[in-house]
Amino acid sequence: MVGLIRRAMAGFRRDLVVRGWRATTPLPEPVYRDLVAMLFTMALPIAGLGALLLVVSGLLAWSWRDPVISAIGAAIALITLWRLWLIARVRRHAIDDLPIAEIRQWEWLYALGSHGTAVLLSALGVRALQFHAPIVHMIIVSLMFTFGAGIVSRIAIRPAICVPSMMLATLPIAIALGFHAVLPDPDGLHPELFAIECVLVLVVTGLSVQSIAHIYRSTIEHLGTKHELSLLALQDALTGLPNRLLLRNRFKEEMRAVVVEECLLALHFLDLDGFKAVNDRYGHPAGDALLRQVAERLNLLVRDSDTVARLGGDEFVILQSRIQHVDEAEVLARRVLRQLSAPYELGGTQLMIGVSVGIAIAPVHGSGWEGLSVCADEALYQAKARGKSQFAFCARAVREADSGPASSVAAR
Repeated sequence: MVGLIRRAMAGFRRDLVVRGWRATTPLPEPVYRDLVAMLFTMALPIAGLGALLLVVSGLLAWSWRDPVISAIGAAIALITLWRLWLIARVRRHAIDDLPIAEIRQWEWLYALGSHGTAVLLSALGVRALQFHAPIVHMIIVSLMFTFGAGIVSRIAIRPAICVPSMMLATLPIAIALGFHAVLPDPDGLHPELFAIECVLVLVVTGLSVQSIAHIYRSTIEHLGTKHELSLLALQDALTGLPNRLLLRNRFKEEMRAVVVEECLLALHFLDLDGFKAVNDRYGHPAGDALLRQVAERLNLLVRDSDTVARLGGDEFVILQSRIQHVDEAEVLARRVLRQLSAPYELGGTQLMIGVSVGIAIAPVHGSGWEGLSVCADEALYQAKARGKSQFAFCARAVREADSGPASSVAAR
C-alpha cells in the first residue's frame, strides 16, 4: 500500500507541472492571483467542517470525560474561528491590487490553517481509535473522508497546500486503524475488518493525490487560456503593444489624474513616413519586422507611466501622462522624430523611414477621448503638410491654451 502511494506521488510529480511549488518556472502573475483568490471564496465549508468536528469532539469529551479530546475540541474551535476571520480579512481587499509578497503571505496563512485543521482531525481520530467503540470509529473515518473530499474539491488548485493537508489528516488515522487491528478482541473478523479499513484509507489517499493533479492541470489550462484571451483582446497581436481598447481604458484612468492633480496629458498621434514603400518593396514580413522595431524604440522612449499603443497599420499613439507644461510634450515629440528616423537593420539591409506627429493636450482642448483624438489627428495632418519628420500641436488647442482657464496650468 505504501508502494501505491509512492507510485501515485511519482505520477503526480511527473505529470503535473507544479509551478510555484517544485518547478523552476513560476505561474504567470495573473493566474497566480486568481488561484489565491479562489482559496478565500468558500467560508461555508470551513465553518461546516469545524462545526461537525466540534460537535463530535464535544460529545466524546462529555461521554468519555476525556481531557485530551476536550483540548482537541477547544483547538478546533479556535482554528476554525481564525480561518473564518482570515477569509473575512482577505475579502476586504482586492487581490488584484495587492503586492505579490502580500498575496504569498496570505496564502501561507491559509496553508497554516488548512494544515492545522488536518492535524487536529487526525489527533481526534487517533485518540478516539484508542477506545473500542465501532460506531465512533465509523464516524471518525467518515469525517476524515469528508475533510479529504472537501479539500480536493476546494484547494486542489494549490497542490502545495492540498497534498500535505491530505497526508496529515489520513496517514495518522490509517496507522491508528492498523494498530487497532492487532488489538485482541472477542468479536469475529475484528483484525480483518480494521485491516481492510486501513487499506481503504490508504487507497483513497493515493487516488485523491491523482485527482488533485488532474484538477490542478485543468484549472491551470483554463485560467491560462482565459488570460491569454484577455491579452489578445487588449493587445496588438503583431507588436504586443496595447490596442485601441486598452488605450481608451488607460486614457480614462489618466484623465482622473488630470482632474485630481491639476496636471496635463499629451496625446501624440504618430504616422510613419515611407513605410508603404518599404512594405511594397520588401514585402509584408519585412514590414511587420519594421513595425516591431518601431514599437521597441517607442517603448524605450517613454516613462513607465506613459502608454504606447498601435491603432493599426503604421499608426501609433503615445499617451503622455502627468506632465506640467506643454514643453514636455514637445521634448518627447522631438525625441520620437530623432529615434524613429534612425536607420533600421532588417536581414542585413539598412532601411530609413520617418514619422509625423500630431499632438493634443488635455484639458486644454477638452477631457473627452473623441474630441482629443480628432484634435491630434488634425495636428498630424498639419505636420504631414509641412513635409516628413515633422510634429505639430493642434491649432485649436493652442488658441484655447492662450485664452482658456487651462492656460494657467500649462504655464507652470
